Amino acid sequence: MTEETISSAAEEAGKAKPRQRSLSGRLIAVATIWSVVAIAVAGFILVTLYRQASESAFDERLDVYVKAIIGDMAGGEPGKPTRPDNLGEPRFDLPVSGWYWTIVDDRQGAVVFASLSLFGDALDLPALPASGETTSVTSGPDGEEIRILQRRITFNDEEVYRIAVAGATKELREQTAEFAGQVALTLTVLGLGLVGAIFLQVRVGLRPLRDLRQSLANVRNGDAESVEEDLPKELAPLAIELNDLIRSNREIVERARTHVGNLAHALKTPLSVITNEARGTDGPFAAKMAEQAAIMRTQVEHHLERARMAAQRRVIGVSAEIEPVVARLARAMSKIHADKDLDIDFEVPKGIRFRGEQQDLEELIGNLLDNACKWSNSRVCVTVKPAPAAGEGRERVEIEVSDDGPGLTAEQRKEAVKRGRRLDETVPGTGLGLSIVADIARIYGGALELDVSELGGLSARLILPMAQAAVRI
Repeated sequence: MTEETISSAAEEAGKAKPRQRSLSGRLIAVATIWSVVAIAVAGFILVTLYRQASESAFDERLDVYVKAIIGDMAGGEPGKPTRPDNLGEPRFDLPVSGWYWTIVDDRQGAVVFASLSLFGDALDLPALPASGETTSVTSGPDGEEIRILQRRITFNDEEVYRIAVAGATKELREQTAEFAGQVALTLTVLGLGLVGAIFLQVRVGLRPLRDLRQSLANVRNGDAESVEEDLPKELAPLAIELNDLIRSNREIVERARTHVGNLAHALKTPLSVITNEARGTDGPFAAKMAEQAAIMRTQVEHHLERARMAAQRRVIGVSAEIEPVVARLARAMSKIHADKDLDIDFEVPKGIRFRGEQQDLEELIGNLLDNACKWSNSRVCVTVKPAPAAGEGRERVEIEVSDDGPGLTAEQRKEAVKRGRRLDETVPGTGLGLSIVADIARIYGGALELDVSELGGLSARLILPMAQAAVRI
């Protein structure tokens, strides 16, 4: 392998695979976050409204008791208010029950009457505003929180009293907390239902995209010739454009193949004439002409083959399964090298495919197998497995052909892939095998790496693009 190839392969391997972002995941996440926020706000509003309604009902209840006290006081003689009795709430008569009332002479500040529930204690009454009425929260005789309603009443324009009725807020807080728990449970169930509905909606809504992706993958892997156009009206134009692009790509490649073939015929005929004329003439000039014509023929065939492969690499929908190719070539090499009685083992997963022309795959593996069989002592091993993904998340396949021959030094491994370079003239061959493999691998965006095998000989590791399966959405 050349230094340029080694550097390119190292840079490619160093590229980190980009993190794929899921469109469905993003939609579900946004909808879920919005649903959670909306449900939380709705729950807060509901609990707040319930608390306000409960407090309003509690204040109306206190107001009823205040009016009942005023009525009882007004029924007595002038200057002698009557003690209120039978307000309809027995807890006013139970000691420290949480429900209290008191009547204070507003001018003198003395307590006139008080409920039995106070049990000799006095309520801590907040200051009364000029309006003569207020509702506030304070602490009761037992330290509990109470809600107190005060009102200033004037009898006969002379007698001014402050009437206060208070009730413990514990029951009110417990009812609010219970309601909040019920709301939280209800909204949680509703939220989970909404998230589930959102998930189903996104999955069902994006199913046509998954179908389009699968259809395009089938085209790329060679299982179909065109993308399915029976899609929703939003995606149908995209499928039509993709099919037009595929057809245009095939037409361009077909024209390139035709031009390459025409060029090959146009060059081979004059070269054949020159070669025949040179061979029919004696002398050093004729021999030199024949030699150079042969070199030209080799170079023309080599570069025309590279042009053909470069065109095929850009064909959409071309792939080949690796396992049948390796099995077929292993059987052929066993017959070709029958005199060496080689043990050719191969391990290839079923269904793994090379993204490219089958004849290129056969040439790649065939050259490596032939080279391994020539130099091995008794054993050749072929191993195929997925390789780490390259840049942009493209899947690759690794094909390793190893033998138990003498192997090569590091310098020899570098020289072996140079076109036309032969390390041993005693073994038949053109010297182009490994260089052609390296060229084809580079054309497909892969690489050829030579190293020491576990068998003790040479290990030729080929990195090629792998036909990808469809990605689920």
